[in-house]
Amino acid sequence: MPAVQFSDQDFEAKVLKNKLPVMVDFFAEWCGPCKLAGPVVDKLAEEYKDKLVIGKIDVDANQATAGKFGVMSIPTVIFFKDGKEVERMSGFGGEEGYLKLIKKVLGE
Repeated sequence: MPAVQFSDQDFEAKVLKNKLPVMVDFFAEWCGPCKLAGPVVDKLAEEYKDKLVIGKIDVDANQATAGKFGVMSIPTVIFFKDGKEVERMSGFGGEEGYLKLIKKVLGE
C-alpha cells in the first residue's frame, strides 16, 4: 500500500482530524531528493499502516497547505498528532532518520 495522497482540500479531514498520528511528506515532482524519499515513504506506509497514516502532498499543487505549515525546503516531513505538529525533518533523512522519528512519535 503506497502512501496516501493529500491535498489542500482534504488536509484537515485526512490529517488534522485523524485519530491516528500522521506523517506527511511535502514534496515536488522536480525535486531530486524527493525522488529518493518517495519509495522510502511508500515502504514505511506499508510497514506502519496499522499504527500511523503516512502520506504525501505536492507543494506545487497545494501551496496553501505548504505555506500554512511554513514548509520552505523540500522534502520536509511533518508528523501530526491530535491535529498538531509534533515533529519535523527538513531534507531527506533516509529510512533511518524517518524510522527514528516514527518510533519517537509512536512512543516505541
